[in-house]
This record gives sequence, C-alpha cells and structure tokens, in this order.
Amino acid sequence: MVPPLDWRTKDTYAPVTVSIVRELCAIVGEQHVIHGDPERLEPYSHDEVAGAEFAHLPEVVVKPGSATEISEVMRLAHRERIPVTPRGAGSGLSGGAIPLFGGILLSVERMDRILEIDRENMVVVVEPGVVTNDINEAVEPLGLFYAGYPMSVESCFVGGNVAENAGGGRAIKYGVTGHYVLGLEVVLPSGRMIELGGKRVKDVTGYDLLHLMVGSEGTLGIFTRIILRLLPVPGARTVLLVPFADVPTAVAAVPEVMTQSHLVPASVEFMDRLTIETAYDFVGEGLPHPEVGALLLIEIDGSSREQLEGQLDVLASLCLEAGALDVFVGSSASDERRMWRPRQMAAEAFKAVSPVQSIEDIVVPLAQIPELMAVLERLSSKYGVLIPCYGHAGDGNLHVTPVKPPEMPTAEWRDKIPALQTELYRAIALQGGTISGEHGVGSKRTEYLPLVLDPAVIELQRGIKRCFDPLNILNPGKIFRVEAAEGD
Repeated sequence: MVPPLDWRTKDTYAPVTVSIVRELCAIVGEQHVIHGDPERLEPYSHDEVAGAEFAHLPEVVVKPGSATEISEVMRLAHRERIPVTPRGAGSGLSGGAIPLFGGILLSVERMDRILEIDRENMVVVVEPGVVTNDINEAVEPLGLFYAGYPMSVESCFVGGNVAENAGGGRAIKYGVTGHYVLGLEVVLPSGRMIELGGKRVKDVTGYDLLHLMVGSEGTLGIFTRIILRLLPVPGARTVLLVPFADVPTAVAAVPEVMTQSHLVPASVEFMDRLTIETAYDFVGEGLPHPEVGALLLIEIDGSSREQLEGQLDVLASLCLEAGALDVFVGSSASDERRMWRPRQMAAEAFKAVSPVQSIEDIVVPLAQIPELMAVLERLSSKYGVLIPCYGHAGDGNLHVTPVKPPEMPTAEWRDKIPALQTELYRAIALQGGTISGEHGVGSKRTEYLPLVLDPAVIELQRGIKRCFDPLNILNPGKIFRVEAAEGD
C-alpha cells in the first residue's frame, strides 16, 4: 500500500509522463486530451482572479464524458499519486480551479446534459457542466424555476455553483445553492463512486454527507450527477431602484423597510457612490439622481401583478420615510433589465478602469455595513487604491474590490495588496464577519483562514479532508495550504 502524502510538502507528486497521457487517451479519447501544447493549455491555467501570479499551467487537460470515465481517471491518478484539479466554467473568483501543482486538469465541459425534468417531484437532474441559466430555460415552460441564482448565471456551470455553494442576488428570499441540492453522484479521490441523497426533501439518516460535499470546493469529490429542487415560477416580478444621499441612510433603510412592510424581497442589492459612477458610465447611463451617494435595488415577486401593486406602494412609502431621494419602479421588462444592468456590470466596469483588482467576498452583520465603509475609506487612503463596494445588502455579503490605479506600478500593487487584505479581514473578523460568503476560499484566501477560524476548527476540517483524500491529490492547495518541502 502506498503511504499517505506528507501534507506539509508538495514534492512527492508524480509527473504526468507520456505513458500516463496514453492511458488518459484510452479512457476519454485522444480528441479529449490536451498535452504538450502551452497555447491550448493556457485557458485552463486560471479562473477569473486577476493576476498572472495566481495562474499555473496543467500538465494535461482531460475532458471526460461520463461518470465512469471520471472514475477511471481518478483511479489512475490515485494509483500514480498525480494531483487532479476539477474545473467547471472557470468563472470562479477564488483560484479554486487553478492547477497549482500541475498534474491533471479535469474539465467537465462535455458533461452538459439535463438528464431529467421530473415535474411531479419538482426536481431536475443535471450533469455538472450544465450552464445554470439553461436550467431555467428548460423548466420555465412547465411553470417551474431553479432558485439558485449566482450573478454569473449565464456563464457559470451548476457543478461549480454546488462546489462553492454559490449565492447571489436572490439569496435573501430563496437562499443559496445548497438549499436546492437534494442529491449527488460523486466520484471520490480513490475513484470510488457514491450516491448521496435523492429526490426526497427530508433525510436525517446518518451524517449529512450530501451537504458536506456542497461548498467543499472540489477538494472531497467530483460531482457527476446533481439533483436540484425546483419551485413554482412566480407569476409576477418587479424592481425598485432607490437612490440615497449616503451609505448609512441606505443601509439603515434595509431592515426598516423589511420589518415594517412584513415582506421578504427576492433581492436587495447595494452600490456605493464610486460603484454607481463607474458602472453607470460604463453602460452609458446617466446617474439616477444627481445627489446619489448609495443605491438600493429591491426586487419583489409574487403570484400576480395585482398582488405586487399594493406591496410596491408600501415599499415606496417606507423607502421615502427612511430617507430615499426618490423611488423608481420598473414598469416593463425592458425597464427592469436597464435598472439591473449597472449592478450586473459593476465588476466589468472596474476592469475597464484597471484590469488589476482583487474582488473580495466578505460577509458582515447587516448593521455593521456603515462601520465597514469607514474601514474601506481608511484603507483606500492608506494604500492609495480605489476600494468600491457593492453586493447583496440584504444578507451582508459585499464585494469589496480594491482596484489598482492605472498609474500605480504593478510591483507596488503586489507589495501592498497582502497587507491591505490582512487589515480588511482582521477588521471584518472584529465585526463578526468572515472572508467569503459565496466565492470560496480557493487558493486566494488560504493564508487568511486563521484570521477568521479557530485553529481547532481548521484542524477538524483538515481531518475531514484527510479522511476523504489521504493522498491529498484532489485539488490540493485549495482551502488549506500545501507547503513546499524544506529547501524547495
């Protein structure tokens, strides 16, 4: 029996040899293997995290077409002690799909089938490479919808959503991805295949391994089949765009409006002044109000337009009482798309200002958001960088995004950003927050985990990883660091 890999080192992984490539070709087909071609390998060396320092080329890319093929690839990797990095669409923002130690990059892009739509049980069964938005396009004619809604819904794969337990704009009412995962077929690092859960809503038979897998960032197993719960599609939906003069007033309005209206909105999105100016300019729109200092987007849904009419009046009145400068209500589908577009394009807008940025994914208690904004102002001044803030005000998950000014040398940015992140993470920990709400730890945040988790909790989680993956071959270096050997 091969002894377990020393978790403190990275020097005992085996390389991908020509004979290994031949075996991979025999498993998935030669046309589904990329090897020895840096240009074709390069797109698989990074995700959406900016910075060449985060990228790493795989030694080989394989594109299995079935669970059986994934199982055979993992058996080969386990036998030879070769690291394997699972990858969906590559749209992640934590470095989770980057092959830090080379090895095999396993892409699920060919596994893109919706296997079953079970209307009677209100579930859909999909492969991991299905684009999330395609699920709703398939089930909407049946009067159903999938409520897991990351903001990148038109580009991300559902397998990645489950691996990260992705949230998004509608999490305040409908919850995150994990609320809708009823069953998984999983290939373990050894190549063994298991099934967890099923089409049932309730299950307390033994440990909840199903939801241990959800959010495990591809470190415990590779999903090959996913069963998702569906809901009846709302009969009507509309959006309110609400400008405020400043951030504290906007943030304070959120709990007031929700409690006094007795409503749970589908979405409550937030943008600060810097984000508003940049995003509206990027999409070619004028500011919604000349004195706007913060903006809320509130989406509500219900069984009918008539039901929403009364709710709209109540929400608009409460927003104005809470200090809103105005309230704009979407009167048509095109109006609502136009209202959402600046928020949806915020990240792209800042990339146009400077492609070098660090999209953070912090979570703080709702009442702490004004205090957080004061921290951001201090850090922006101290480090000489822009730090816009936007995100999901209804659940306290904000995308604080330090952006390198165009005139700042890249070397200076790289020197400053770790210290800035450390100060930011320490501040949010003191506020009762944490470092990721939906993007994951990945490789980007591994060294900061001790700032927000007790050492005993970290060691317990590492113990779970060892149990599933004693050789540490599946997505190594994600969540937990794999150190270089001494002298490496």
